[in-house]
Amino acid sequence: MTSSSEAARPDAPPAFVLEPGKPVPADLRGRVLALGNFDGVHRGHAELARVAGEMAAAQGTGAAALTFEPHPRTVFRPEQPVFRLTPEPIKVALLAGLGLTPSFVVPFDRAVAAIPAEAFVDELLLGQLGAAGLVCGYDFHFGKGRTGSPEMLQARAGHAGIPVAVVPPFAFQGEPVSSTLVRTALEAGDVGHAEALLGRAWFVRGEIAHGDKRGRDLGYPTANMHLARDCRLRFGIYAVRMKIDGVWRDGVASFGSRPTFDDGAPRLETFVFDFSGDLYGRTVDVAFVAFLRGEAKFDTLDALIVQMDADSARARGILAATPAFLL
Repeated sequence: MTSSSEAARPDAPPAFVLEPGKPVPADLRGRVLALGNFDGVHRGHAELARVAGEMAAAQGTGAAALTFEPHPRTVFRPEQPVFRLTPEPIKVALLAGLGLTPSFVVPFDRAVAAIPAEAFVDELLLGQLGAAGLVCGYDFHFGKGRTGSPEMLQARAGHAGIPVAVVPPFAFQGEPVSSTLVRTALEAGDVGHAEALLGRAWFVRGEIAHGDKRGRDLGYPTANMHLARDCRLRFGIYAVRMKIDGVWRDGVASFGSRPTFDDGAPRLETFVFDFSGDLYGRTVDVAFVAFLRGEAKFDTLDALIVQMDADSARARGILAATPAFLL
């Protein structure tokens, strides 16, 4: 599985957005396609990539991903947007790290959802993309009314002479792996469990914004990020690493509404140990290594500072014992 640092590499190839009638360049056609939403790009998705890579090698071609943006559940239930583990740029980079290039992206909307499954196979997968092979998970469904299934895919593509591999449920250390379970772990603050399912630390990417500067007065100047509105990571304090200029630096972060001060909109505030550079306006990655405690309200600033000192010391100890991310 790829490391967090590889996932965030700036040279990852861009996605290829599929449009009706838009030709796909000849050098991108004829790939073995791994099919799925791939949110999180977890160990189960890595297994799909492995199978696709083996099939592609046997056929003397390359392996690519076919995915959907936005997440279909966001289209059908906009009032309950899905907690995205990997927004599109991160997802594409992670898939590239697994050997799936490019990522063909289907812009998902209700019109796409209404395409009959047979047309999706014949016109898109076999026609527009000229797939040399197809790989999907046991629970992959597609097309109008979700009538497209792995069995239907095998029959339809197989009739055209295109091999289809269906990957069975994937388990890690006896536990099934799914994006839903990763979300559940993060909602509980169990970033260690999420990392076990993902095969890497979960991380977010965002631009450092100006905050209220309270951290400076407390002796803990922080780099502030606004995460996606759908983020349901548990509010609390975490041992983290932030990638700055290609280097992962240790730190401690608070994600929440700052109940001691204003109970405002959720914000990620990261204090990077032994660093004094200006990060305003820069886009960085923050990887979550361990959950320290839940968010709490303090009666005095002195009590808060004492706790912050303890949090920092604990985070330093945890991170010192955690292997460095590969660079």
